[in-house]
Amino acid sequence: MASLDDLKKRIASVKSTQKITKAMKMVAAAKLRRAQESAEKGRPYSEKMNNVILNLSSGISDKENAPKLLSGSGNDKVHLCVVMTSDRGLCGGFNSNIIKKAKSYFAKLSEEGKDLKIVTVGSKGNDQLKRAYGDKIIANMSFKESKNANYFDAEKVGKMVIEKFESEEFDVCTIFYNQFKNVITQIPQAQQIIPLNTENSEENKSEDNYEFEPDEDEILSNLLPKNISTQIFKAMLENSASEQGSRMSAMDNATRNAGEMVD
Repeated sequence: MASLDDLKKRIASVKSTQKITKAMKMVAAAKLRRAQESAEKGRPYSEKMNNVILNLSSGISDKENAPKLLSGSGNDKVHLCVVMTSDRGLCGGFNSNIIKKAKSYFAKLSEEGKDLKIVTVGSKGNDQLKRAYGDKIIANMSFKESKNANYFDAEKVGKMVIEKFESEEFDVCTIFYNQFKNVITQIPQAQQIIPLNTENSEENKSEDNYEFEPDEDEILSNLLPKNISTQIFKAMLENSASEQGSRMSAMDNATRNAGEMVD
């Protein structure tokens, strides 16, 4: 049985940990407000860009010669999966939920006989996937030095994806991230960005009537690469808010558990 002195030392140790988790919760709460605001502002922009592209694509007369980023390579054999996680831990199930969603997708591709290539954005995702899928990971990108999610980092990922597509290294690209709903709930997402998913084009297409100048093909050749980076940036913003929300919830639970242990 522990002596009184041992118990006092343990209580002091737990209280010290409790102060740290409480401070981390407050920092996460402060960061969450900014991250949530950025994510909410980014959603209409990315959705509107998708809608404009869908409007443009419906006006293309020669579908066979449409830009490949829109129509695809014509094959569905090699899939590139961009798994976007955080570079830091202590954020509850934030990273593991994204990895779980991605692994489920990987298993589906394997059953269908498709080839898989993986790009990880964030060290935590790379750490979890390299055990089982180390031979499938072709690149790992980390933006640990960036304080906030920004378009320049998203553009780096977007350019790399486009370069690999143009060199015919894959046929379909899907990104994985967490969509922020609230502090308690973050929803794992799998979004196809190459070729552009037009399955729900009639539902998503804007009702506004636009006249485009110059022609649709020329606008799409400039807009489609920008849309790849925009969708990745939106995913980064959603991830940033989801990470802080998940960390705030996890640190709140840890603080309360420490209090119960002291009692």
